[in-house]
Amino acid sequence: MKLIDDIASLSEEAVEAEYAHVCHDFLERHWQTEQMFLERYAEVEETLELDPENYSELRKKLIGSYFCHEYTYAAAALMNPSIVPHPDQSGMNDDACRFVMSLRAVGEGHISSIAFREGIMESDGTFRLWPQSSFATAANSADIPPEGDGAVQVHRHPESSLSNTVIFPITEQQAGGLEDLRLVRFDHGDGDYEWIGTYTAYSGRSIRSELLRTRDFRSFTLEPILGKAGRNKGMALFPQKIGGRYAMVGRQDGKNLFLIYSDDLVTWDDDGEKLMGPKYPWEFIQIGNCGSPILTDEGWLLFTHGVGAMRKYSLGCALLDRDDPSKVLARSPAPVLAAEDDDRSGYVPNVVYTCGALKLGGSMLIPYGISDSAVGFASCSVEDLLAMME
Repeated sequence: MKLIDDIASLSEEAVEAEYAHVCHDFLERHWQTEQMFLERYAEVEETLELDPENYSELRKKLIGSYFCHEYTYAAAALMNPSIVPHPDQSGMNDDACRFVMSLRAVGEGHISSIAFREGIMESDGTFRLWPQSSFATAANSADIPPEGDGAVQVHRHPESSLSNTVIFPITEQQAGGLEDLRLVRFDHGDGDYEWIGTYTAYSGRSIRSELLRTRDFRSFTLEPILGKAGRNKGMALFPQKIGGRYAMVGRQDGKNLFLIYSDDLVTWDDDGEKLMGPKYPWEFIQIGNCGSPILTDEGWLLFTHGVGAMRKYSLGCALLDRDDPSKVLARSPAPVLAAEDDDRSGYVPNVVYTCGALKLGGSMLIPYGISDSAVGFASCSVEDLLAMME
């Protein structure tokens, strides 16, 4: 109220002059800036029970500006992408696929949020990204559960593209960041697809796995994974049921990969069975999944990461049996992708990491984080990946 009173004490001429300064400094740097000032004033009015008759339209905007500040959501780091087919495939044929790519963006205070890019992949592994403007818009939450710990609905601004949308932490459990979203297009059967992502909600003190669910990338549900399996990081959902049950790959003990089943998409109360552990020197410290398994004619292709000497992160892959993914048919004895030369330097050096790849025909497109400072893209054939395994 002291701040409100200070602004209320200004003459209308002073308000006009001060607001002109604000507009000069910030109007061109953001999207619908004055509308945001009014929306923020409305929040302040409701919270402090202000009488709107006491303030002119201009003074309301000025008040709103005092309760805003700039935040560069990817100033510290940009990394760990995942990629899935876009819900809208109009105009595409078998030789091209429109895609959605998610990214982990890290800003001031090491807060992680979820950003998106859109693009088109060709059957030869080439791709192009859609243009992205300089304006980013936060997805808005319509309602937060009273207990602050249940499912939350967030909505993309109706006038914003997906490539300019950012999902920020909302609940107390998410306060420290939304980390490493692993997206997958889940097939419920009969052409019913839902885009589901597993991510780590970090409170600043504890972690919990949660689900992001959407059918159109306009409205999203963020909800906790229930059960004891949700206490761990790095869970990745298979894109369809296995033997009539939901299945995930996760690192339940911080070192090895486990296969977990559930009859309920939200509740995972099983520690699962050990799928594989570190075997080669480049993964002696730990292994984990790098996104959801991808179905091929030969079986489930699972990208993995391994941590070796000097905590260098590298990508590998494994092949799981199509009908019984607990059977590991083959593994890559050497990394399929590792940080080299300039890619070794960054916010977290010596790391390449992905949260999901895209298969189109016989080609793979693999976006990956480069030392937590940038995102690169690799392409290869499924045949070449299979040839690297033994």
